[in-house]
Amino acid sequence: MTEPTKTTVHVLRHGEVYNPTKILYGRLPDFHLSELGHQMAKAAAEVLSGRDITHVVSSPLERAQETAAPFAAEFKLDIATDVRLIESANYFEGKKVSVGDGAFSNPRHWWVLRDPITPSWGEAYLVIAQRMFAAVQAARVSAEGHEAVCVSHQLPVWTLRRYVEGKRLWHDPRRRECGLASLTSFRFEGSKVVGIDYSEPAAHLVAMSATAKTAKGA
Repeated sequence: MTEPTKTTVHVLRHGEVYNPTKILYGRLPDFHLSELGHQMAKAAAEVLSGRDITHVVSSPLERAQETAAPFAAEFKLDIATDVRLIESANYFEGKKVSVGDGAFSNPRHWWVLRDPITPSWGEAYLVIAQRMFAAVQAARVSAEGHEAVCVSHQLPVWTLRRYVEGKRLWHDPRRRECGLASLTSFRFEGSKVVGIDYSEPAAHLVAMSATAKTAKGA
């Protein structure tokens, strides 16, 4: 009997974004990595240096593409783009959502928060999970027998992990294990996930990040 092919897909959250106005940027264009964010991306690429990476794919948003760039350079690969890796849609996109002075404190927005399960303020968690899993499976096929890197965003990555682990998808955002430039690695045998690993190769840089301390950036 033939053994199933072993493949690993590393799902990477992008690095810190330059966001001086501190809005929820979501899918808005022209939000790029900060200088520290570029260092985070390089740190993550260095950790995987020497691994058998044969495929690099990214969300279409600039911050994700820029995070993918050091991987493409390290492994001499082109960056593929998969829209299924994009950030989740969110009603509060373009608004400030910090505690005390953000959109959450305005009563005219409260109706949007009526359903935390689906959730009512944005793309359904199940939709996010299914598109992300489809993107990861596509990356697995492209890198079959080797390893792939998929660059995405915090909520999609965390939702994907909970989906694969069979956990409920609605959750407390403050408890996400998905730091800036972190790697959530899915180990496959054939098309089946047989293990999940998590690491934070840029933790030393995240400790210097104001974004990590003041907001759950996307």
